[in-house]
Amino acid sequence: MKRISCLIALCIASLLSVHSPAWAQSDPRPTEVTEARTQVDINTADAETLAMALEGIGLAKAREIVAYREQNGEFKSVEDLEQVRGIGPATIARNRDRIVVSTRD
Repeated sequence: MKRISCLIALCIASLLSVHSPAWAQSDPRPTEVTEARTQVDINTADAETLAMALEGIGLAKAREIVAYREQNGEFKSVEDLEQVRGIGPATIARNRDRIVVSTRD
């Protein structure tokens, strides 16, 4: 019985090493998809777009960004996002290259 268990374990191990699915194999090369960053205009984007584009910003916080913008006018700089409760310098730094600030001048 012990010999059969070992034989079964050996067969399973060899099958897994030969037929491992693509998702289980790691590719050490970075892909363009993970490196590409989407930019978002904080003065025109809706909450769903902000939540998808900005790291650490969920839908609730994105809705607060939109509400702040509607109540106080356009953001003049990326740093103006700090005026939204719960958004600090670390969040802005993490997303700086994703944020665009347009103005209607």
